[in-house]
Amino acid sequence: MWKREKNSTAIRRRSKTPGVMITQYSASLPEGKSTPDFQCKPVPVTIPEGKLAVFRAVVTGDPKPDVSWRRAKGTITDKEKFQRKYDESTGEHILEVMTATESDTYKCSAVNEYGKAVCTTTLSVIDGKSLPQQFFLYFFLYKFLCFSKEERAGGENDEKFWDALLNAERKDYERICKENGITDLHLILKKLEEKKKQRGQNNLSAVAQINISNQKLNQPGTEEDLLLMEFKRRFYRNNLGCSAVAILIYNHVFAVSNVDFVIKIQEINVEEADNALFECVLTHPLPQITWMRKGLILEDGEKYSITVSEHKLIHRLMIKDCNQTDKGIYSAVAGITSCSAWLVVEDHKSGGKKTIHKTTLAGGIQTDLEIVAKEQQLKNQEEMEKILETIKVKQAAEKVRNGKTLKINGEYCNGTDQHFRTEDKIHFIWGLSDVDAIINETAELTCKLSSDDYEGAWFRDGKKISSDDVFFITKDGPIHKLVIIKCAEDHSGKYRFEADGRKTESMVNVKDPPRFNPEDLCAFTEPLAIKVGHNAIFKVQFVGHQPIKIQWFRDGDELQDDSSAKIENSAGHSRLLLSRCQRKDMGEIKIKLKNEHGFTEALSKLLVLDKPSPPQGPAEVTESSASCIEFKWRPPKDDGGSPVISYMLERQQVGRNTWKKIGEMKGGPTYRDTDVDRGRRYCYRIRAVTAEGISEAMETDDMQAGTFALPGPPTPPQVVSAFHDCINLSWSPPSNTGGSRILGYVLEKRKKGSNLWSVVNAADELIKGLKYAVRDVVEGIEYEFRVSAVNLSGAGESSNPSEFAFARDPKIRPKFTKRMKNFMVVKAGNSVRITVNFEASPRPEIVWLKDNMLVSKRVTVSNSDCSSQLLIPSSERSDSGVYSILVKNLVGQETSSTEIRVTDDPKPPGLVELEENVPGTVTVMWEPSPDEKRDDRLHYTVSKLDSSKRTWTPVADRLFNNRFTVCNIVHGREYHFRVFAKNDMGISEPSESPTWGTEKKKAFEQTHVQRVFERVTLLHTATRGYECYMSCAVKGNPSPHITWYRNHVSLNTNTNYYISNTCGVCSLAILSVGPKDMGEYTVIAENSLGRAECSTLLSVRGEWGMGTHSVTLRSLILIFLFCLSFRLNKLRTSVIR
Repeated sequence: MWKREKNSTAIRRRSKTPGVMITQYSASLPEGKSTPDFQCKPVPVTIPEGKLAVFRAVVTGDPKPDVSWRRAKGTITDKEKFQRKYDESTGEHILEVMTATESDTYKCSAVNEYGKAVCTTTLSVIDGKSLPQQFFLYFFLYKFLCFSKEERAGGENDEKFWDALLNAERKDYERICKENGITDLHLILKKLEEKKKQRGQNNLSAVAQINISNQKLNQPGTEEDLLLMEFKRRFYRNNLGCSAVAILIYNHVFAVSNVDFVIKIQEINVEEADNALFECVLTHPLPQITWMRKGLILEDGEKYSITVSEHKLIHRLMIKDCNQTDKGIYSAVAGITSCSAWLVVEDHKSGGKKTIHKTTLAGGIQTDLEIVAKEQQLKNQEEMEKILETIKVKQAAEKVRNGKTLKINGEYCNGTDQHFRTEDKIHFIWGLSDVDAIINETAELTCKLSSDDYEGAWFRDGKKISSDDVFFITKDGPIHKLVIIKCAEDHSGKYRFEADGRKTESMVNVKDPPRFNPEDLCAFTEPLAIKVGHNAIFKVQFVGHQPIKIQWFRDGDELQDDSSAKIENSAGHSRLLLSRCQRKDMGEIKIKLKNEHGFTEALSKLLVLDKPSPPQGPAEVTESSASCIEFKWRPPKDDGGSPVISYMLERQQVGRNTWKKIGEMKGGPTYRDTDVDRGRRYCYRIRAVTAEGISEAMETDDMQAGTFALPGPPTPPQVVSAFHDCINLSWSPPSNTGGSRILGYVLEKRKKGSNLWSVVNAADELIKGLKYAVRDVVEGIEYEFRVSAVNLSGAGESSNPSEFAFARDPKIRPKFTKRMKNFMVVKAGNSVRITVNFEASPRPEIVWLKDNMLVSKRVTVSNSDCSSQLLIPSSERSDSGVYSILVKNLVGQETSSTEIRVTDDPKPPGLVELEENVPGTVTVMWEPSPDEKRDDRLHYTVSKLDSSKRTWTPVADRLFNNRFTVCNIVHGREYHFRVFAKNDMGISEPSESPTWGTEKKKAFEQTHVQRVFERVTLLHTATRGYECYMSCAVKGNPSPHITWYRNHVSLNTNTNYYISNTCGVCSLAILSVGPKDMGEYTVIAENSLGRAECSTLLSVRGEWGMGTHSVTLRSLILIFLFCLSFRLNKLRTSVIR
């Protein structure tokens, strides 16, 4: 097992694979080595209780990582329950949970010596008795009825929920429904009355129970009724009757959802004390989803805020006041799908406690979630409208065939009338949504019809309402709106809008949560500043439904009545009194109001002002000389709530009893005293001054003024570089500064052979740094240098002389720092620019050549000390060639070359002719392109179009001659050929050949003959990684066109599938079956007389997390569904005829 070094620095980063976090142990990696990463991370699994669950992961990394597994709710050491495997053929690390009994979160880690990669997944366990039937039967119903209506809350079918209602008082009904996610209280009350009637009828048969369940549906004419009627009709037609299996399918449509995530939750980085907000968007509305962390379900409360939008598509989780214990992986579970993301909590950078809590969103989310949700809502509505339209048309046609009388758009017609209309009535684009209103505020209900020709009517609890002082009704085209002007408690209830027999309903719940008076709230949030020892008073007024629980907090700790804090509460008013406040009492003050309708909070800040504490010592002497003492200290630890304005200083000479006031010094905590005597000792008193007063004094230790002392010699100067007009030097400061700071340096020079030293810099211009460029030199002369340091006492001893240095340029052989490209293609008429950078000393001679000859006068050459540029303003084809540059000086020479090709878009070839020299082949001949003689790199490409295909196929490329023989020519087909000219610049327009061959068209008799599938495709179950082959026979006159679909998406142009149609046998082959290939496959045959289709289902073994003992049950269900779907398809075909 790899272990991380103790002193290494970890770097955290995200992988390209979503949901994977990588920790790198060192800042750099050796060449060819890499940290672990997940190429394929384990996916969440949902299985029945007691079944086998399998997680698979593929990891990468060099050296090969070690893979380990962990779970949140325990260990995985039990080998009978957990088995870890490695498949060498696929590189998969596998964890098998032999008998899953509870939902859990699993973590997979991959570690090598350079880092670690971690990802998580979830295991969801559902009641094993009903899941297989629920899942597969719902899959069938969703595919053939496309049921996308919003699901009812799962609590409706929970026996515990009904037991709680039956044993509770009437006033508790609303609370129990809210806890179980039920919004339609009116419907629940109806069902509750029926439940009470059923209590004494335990001997009812299954069929009787089914009939009672059917009576609980909405009133006739609703969309649910139409779907149920169509559902029953299909089962009766297949001789199934209204059996318990059929009712199971209908009942579980609302309990098992085919929901998925349009936008998943993303990773969030948040500072401590801030709020973090996870957001996701679903494909279908759900009243609630499950939020989890470390295998535990999160609930709405003071720590977590769980909200859902009105259309039930956007779900949010807010983690309030984040700290280090909140970091980790959070999961959102919707139905049988889930998604996860990290919450990373970082330390608060600025220090101290935060007074404002920000809400942080995921960094990757840039999309407007409301827009995405609205688009998804419209998409779901369109699907429902299509389904309802199809069902109504089929019901109308069925009644007409049976001779029954129909009323369509207000007209009566019978089965013999062939000219009745089947147009649909109006429908809702969007319906009403439940509204939580605040008392004394406005509330709006809005819906939209498919037409603006209908007025409609509004009802409250079954009574019609109209515009008055309470309600305001408007109509803007197809949009109808009801506004409750000032909500009161008696305005709660069920509201309904009806138009032409269609209706939509919603609940309005008028609540009275606690609310602050806006003026008091504005005054409360302003920080309160008082002086130490005074009292602080916070007060605020509020309204809300009584009783209201009132709590006061200081820095998160709840305040209680005691000697220092007094809380006074009354109806609509609360007051907090903090007595004799000290500096330690300052901080954040919060009031929290809570009642049964909700809660609210308000924040303020208490500032307690006092004089500052003394400055902090000890004082540090920064300079001590015979004429001055300079020292510094640290500011007060506590400034008393006000910034330090200045410092007051006093001085005492050691040995005397009196203190001399120096005065008030503004600025930073430093002072330079120049009124000192050499060798005397002094001490100082320092006080801090703020707007609140003067602090106590801080007394320094004794400080001695320096004596007269010169600095020591610096190190000998070093020659950094030398040129003909400049010599660069550097040195180090002296080890002995003489007791005072160094003011600067004096530099001297001397020619070789001379005894006279001359000063380089002026006497009044000391050199402040430790390096200097000497420019007063004569080329070819040899010099030596020395330097001396200067402090407050004067110039010290000079350093030893440096080594001799010549004032001349260094000799450097020419060397290219930026070479030319080996090959360049330029379009004729464009400019050519070649730039070459080099190093050389002395300055070299530069020569440009073209094909080993000097360049022409059309070419402009620009040279400098370290670069050269060649420019051709407007290039021509004659400028093509090999260009070379020669850089030469006394030390050596260097050369570099590049090939430039000036060309243009090629012109197309000439006339194309075809001839057949050998049966089954065609020789394509063409006249050369006009550019062939001027461009030796020009070549040709030939493409072919077969009458049996729709795309052009390349048959030859890079042809440098003017003919090509095409093989495999089939007699009876038409062929077309195209010839292109290509060069380095591009490709020409094609030259097309005449048509070769004639397609044989069989004459057929115009009779009413449709396509009929002679052999239906069977149900297919394939093993992952193996090939799968599907086929069926079809006949028809005229010959039909065949199209394959997977999940209603055409596969004819998908290169991953091999499709053929030979002599009426339609085939589809999949070479390597994977999970993405699962679904419903449909083949459709069409000609001018009609169409026919047949379908099959393809499943892949091992992809649903079920054990081998459940394959038989699944196979039976799939065969049952397939046979049923085939009969429905035949029925649909007969209706179309």
